Amino acid sequence: MLENYISKGIKSAYDQFYQSHDEQWRLLGAKYKAAHILELCKGRSFQKVLELGAGDGSILYYLNKWNFASELHALEISKSGVDHIQSRKLKSVRSVQEFDGYQIPFADDTFDLVILSHVLEHVEHERILLREIKRVSKFQLIEVPRDYRYGVDRRMKHFLDYGHINMYTPTSLRFLLQSEGFRVLADMCSLIHPEVTRFNNFINQQKPNRLISRLKINLEHGLKKIWSNLGGRKQQEKLTNAYTVLTTKENDLQIF
Repeated sequence: MLENYISKGIKSAYDQFYQSHDEQWRLLGAKYKAAHILELCKGRSFQKVLELGAGDGSILYYLNKWNFASELHALEISKSGVDHIQSRKLKSVRSVQEFDGYQIPFADDTFDLVILSHVLEHVEHERILLREIKRVSKFQLIEVPRDYRYGVDRRMKHFLDYGHINMYTPTSLRFLLQSEGFRVLADMCSLIHPEVTRFNNFINQQKPNRLISRLKINLEHGLKKIWSNLGGRKQQEKLTNAYTVLTTKENDLQIF
C-alpha cells in the first residue's frame, strides 16, 4: 500500500534523515513548538496523545519533560527517526512505530489528541492524512509554517530543499480543515523567537556574532510584534511565521 501513496524516493530520502542531524538546533526549535502546544491546550487534559510525524522526538522530549500527558505515542515515516526517539528512552512514550505516512495503525478514537507539528507542509495527499487523523482522535493540534507570500513560486528551490511542497496561510489552513469536518476551537499566530534566529544566524550560517547583529535581531522581532498587535487579526496573520490550531471533529461535515 505504501507505493500507492508516497512518490518513489520520498521514503528512502527520509529513512536516513535523522542519522546525521544537529541535536541542539532541533531541540531549540522544538522547545517553542512544544510551548505552542501547551498554550493552546491550556485548561484541557489529555491522557493518550499521538504525535504523527514525530521526527527525532524533539517535541516529545519537551512534552515528556513537562508532563503533558500520561501516555505519549509516536508515528514516524523515517526509520532513523524511530531509532532516535527510542534511544531517548522517554518515560511517557509508550510506543514508537514506523508507518507509511498515511495509514494510522490504531482503532477509531484511540487518542484524546493527535499532534501534527510542521508536518502537513511535507504531505503529498493532505486530505487522506487528515481523514485518518480525524478517525483516530477526539482533538487535533496542527501547526504549519506560513510559507505563502507573493512570489513564492520564484523561490521553489528554497522551499523544496526543506521538503515543503504545500504553502499555507492561516486562512487557507482553516479552509482546508473546516472543509474536512474539523471545528477550530483555538488558534494562535507566532513569530520566530530571537533565540532561534540568533542560533540560525551565528551557529548554523556562521555569520559574525556581533553586538549590532544581536540588537538588530531583537529590534526586528520587537517591531514585528508591535506591528502585529496594533494591526489586528488581519495583520497578525499576514506577519506570522507559524500558525497553530486546536480542533475537534464535526462528524456530520465532510464536503468531499
